[in-house]
Amino acid sequence: MKNNNIKEGKQDNHEFLFDGINYKILLIGIGVIALGFILMSGGGSNDPNVFNEDIFSFRRIRLAPTTVLIGFGITIYSIFKKSK
Repeated sequence: MKNNNIKEGKQDNHEFLFDGINYKILLIGIGVIALGFILMSGGGSNDPNVFNEDIFSFRRIRLAPTTVLIGFGITIYSIFKKSK
């Protein structure tokens, strides 16, 4: 028998999947995604008969989706970054 812990279904190996820097970059990416969705919010109207032009502003059409995509790129980078 090589290891009794494997036979019992228990392992003493407590390694993290990523390094600490990967988790930091991942949290930054999640923060950037959240910022993009915050930038995308708003622009509604209280009266359904009144159209609000604010939904077509630069912030909601260009800036916010670009910020979300950059955040997804950062999170993907954090997943693929190799440890040293």
